[in-house]
Amino acid sequence: MKQTPKHESRHSVGLRVIAIYEVVKTVGLILVAIAAFHLNRTQNFEHLVHWLEHLSLADSNGLRWKLVNLLEDMGPSKFVAVGIVALAYAAIFAVEGIGLWLRKSWAEWFTVITTGSLIPLEIYETLHHFGWLKLATLVGNVVIIIYLVHVALQSRKSNAHTS
Repeated sequence: MKQTPKHESRHSVGLRVIAIYEVVKTVGLILVAIAAFHLNRTQNFEHLVHWLEHLSLADSNGLRWKLVNLLEDMGPSKFVAVGIVALAYAAIFAVEGIGLWLRKSWAEWFTVITTGSLIPLEIYETLHHFGWLKLATLVGNVVIIIYLVHVALQSRKSNAHTS
């Protein structure tokens, strides 16, 4: 029976947590895509806007009206593009999640590259349109990148010593 070093089993847990996070993002984006494709129909779109306009909530910060204005600016036709982009990102996150769950070294580097490629945009968004969720996402993604680089380099070292 093959024995795994202690650090590899510890990293298995970390990789599994990241894999689950990627799958959650995948499911969320698939739901966004389904909603976007549903809102492509003018009747559904107008029904949602009407519902939001007449929703009786204590709306102290105007978030509901910002959403109504955003939806009206976009119009129903742009939701197909939103759905396609959401599905494309869902596919990327699914590949990352499955690869990390299976402990594939390519998945570690793929996740580092894809997550790292969005860091400049996340920094811009956080600095110019600050929000605590944006900051948490930025910090979380930086931590994931650092962790995965550490795991990938450690795996490479242990493979070099066993060869």
